[in-house]
Amino acid sequence: MNNTLTQLAQVLEDRKQQSADKSYVASLYTKGLDSILKKIGEEAAETIIAAKNGDKEQIIYETADLWFHCMVMLAAQGLHPDDVLNELQRRFDLSGLEEKARRTP
Repeated sequence: MNNTLTQLAQVLEDRKQQSADKSYVASLYTKGLDSILKKIGEEAAETIIAAKNGDKEQIIYETADLWFHCMVMLAAQGLHPDDVLNELQRRFDLSGLEEKARRTP
């Protein structure tokens, strides 16, 4: 796994022990899952706008924000980025159409 993701995952775990008034991530954990999901929605919308505008630097910036908040959500759910990367690896030898057909409604 990418070392940056591993390092960030550890920081996000460490923030679970910090005070909400001293850590942005700790404050998200304190506010709960709905607040974390709201941030993901906001960041997703900002990423879409950046892509529509075609500003590569802004696309990178907003995508980083989106990934960050998705990682906060994973940590809040007791998951690790490796869980997602393992799922992507599992799909590597499947066509997208085949993978989609295997999903249950």
